[in-house]
Amino acid sequence: MRSDLIFGALTHVNNRYELCQLASKATRKLHKPNTRLQDTTNEVLDRFKDTIPMDEPGEAVVEKVQVAERRAA
Repeated sequence: MRSDLIFGALTHVNNRYELCQLASKATRKLHKPNTRLQDTTNEVLDRFKDTIPMDEPGEAVVEKVQVAERRAA
């Protein structure tokens, strides 16, 4: 059921509003013609459920690059 998919996806997304925004964007990008939109939405929520949580840092470490400030003359 879709409610199970939503509650599973909420474990990895901060709040429901953010989940709605991300799911709608992903559904638009992943939707294929001649398929049901509901199936695409369910697939997106299932992918959210299986991904790494957003709050936890992954193994890839992004180095911070310091940008030199420019001063007006």
